[in-house]
Amino acid sequence: MIAYLVLVFAALSRLLPHTFHSVGLNITAVGGGLLFFGSRRPRWQVLFAVALMALTDVYLTRVVYGYPFHPQAYVITWLWYGAACVLGSVLLRKVTPVRVAAAVLSSATGFFLLSNFVVWASGSMYPHNGSGFTACYVAALPFYANDLVSTGLTAGVLFGLPVLAGQIVRALQGAANSQRPLA
Repeated sequence: MIAYLVLVFAALSRLLPHTFHSVGLNITAVGGGLLFFGSRRPRWQVLFAVALMALTDVYLTRVVYGYPFHPQAYVITWLWYGAACVLGSVLLRKVTPVRVAAAVLSSATGFFLLSNFVVWASGSMYPHNGSGFTACYVAALPFYANDLVSTGLTAGVLFGLPVLAGQIVRALQGAANSQRPLA
């Protein structure tokens, strides 16, 4: 159940900034939420995660930005949503700080490289040459930095809090056991 709540929170993190008229710079819980969802749910449920995030793409494109929605423009993004869940299922079934860091770095960097290649290759915003390619990636660096930070923070909280809570419980149990008189 918690994985679904995290997924809904991740979707809302994309929508709420627009509700309050702030400009989003890719600071969302999407990356960390998808990694967490993938680590906690069977792989076939990736389709649910992709569908929910795809609905946010439709809403943002049509309602918030006022553009026509073309599904083919989002196929790579939707594949990334699924890939982030699968990455979570592979790397994060056994949670360690190194695995969480690797998943965060892989997820954010993979999305940065793939999505910006698609923007450069299929769009008309940048010339289809070396300088256009470079300009596309340089322009996206602030978004990449924000995605890396937000994915790291979200994943850190989602995977770190249960570990911290377990350590606190064990410490409290140990303290309670040491306080008992020996009979």
